[in-house]
Amino acid sequence: MAITRLLRYTLLGVLSLTLFSAAGAAENSATGKKNYRLYCMGCHQADGSGSPENGIPSMRDEVGHFLKLPEGRAYLSQVPGTLNTPLGDAETAEVLNWIIGNIARRSVPADFQPYTAADVKAYRAAVPQDIPGLRVELVRRLSGETR
Repeated sequence: MAITRLLRYTLLGVLSLTLFSAAGAAENSATGKKNYRLYCMGCHQADGSGSPENGIPSMRDEVGHFLKLPEGRAYLSQVPGTLNTPLGDAETAEVLNWIIGNIARRSVPADFQPYTAADVKAYRAAVPQDIPGLRVELVRRLSGETR
């Protein structure tokens, strides 16, 4: 009887933690989506298609390829559009994770680890001087790989 009760309480605890984690992930996703709409959508469009004819690249099913390179992962938090928002490190991580989950989709590597506030803080502390040149170099390196 005591073992059954212990098991029941243990399962209830695990279920509560799981629901709490799921609620936190959903909240972060909602915050990421809201901040995407406020700070990214104006240039990259609601669906991430951008405006290539105006120099705004499409992120749709593409942006995840940058995650294949450590410098590419850093680059996504160093681009001017990301750096020039008023978002803090945690909010920026939420936006990047929302983009990866909702816009990058099939371009995301299987071993993707979500961005954290600590990641973004470290990347922002080491912004390369030539971001457009870095993008060209990353695309060159990635185009040599099989997508």
